[in-house]
Amino acid sequence: MIDILVYLFENYQPDACPAPAVLTQKLAAAGFEADDISAALLWLDGLGHAESLVPMLHGTGAIRIYTATEQEKLSTEARGFLAFLEHAEAIDAVLRETIIERALALPTVTISVDRLKVIVLAVVWRRQHAIDALILEELLADDEFDAEVDSPTDAAVMRILLN
Repeated sequence: MIDILVYLFENYQPDACPAPAVLTQKLAAAGFEADDISAALLWLDGLGHAESLVPMLHGTGAIRIYTATEQEKLSTEARGFLAFLEHAEAIDAVLRETIIERALALPTVTISVDRLKVIVLAVVWRRQHAIDALILEELLADDEFDAEVDSPTDAAVMRILLN
């Protein structure tokens, strides 16, 4: 499913993504499995609903306390990376909570930093949230997906996210 999310923000602008039925056909033609496509589209649909679940969060200096379930699902490194993004003002509390909610929606037992980076990119892509180029470079730099900042794919993602 993560591969589908990466494929979407490599190939589509957030506001130009086809309707789910057309997207399903395009993803199937690209070689993705039907179960993975369904899971990815359901996950993306949940992204649209996640923000409404987040209460209005205001103020600075608040500390996010993770529940036991969140601590089990999000690795220590992943929680630290979220704190880094928030401290660097790349995300706000509402985006953080949306990212956490979508991470918890994945069937994966534990979310690594590399998986979390893809989730952050998906949320930022979908929300069309502007992000600093250095932070974006950090999000794109991962080992699991063999991303290199100088690749054409990453350049396309950078253009999408920085515009």
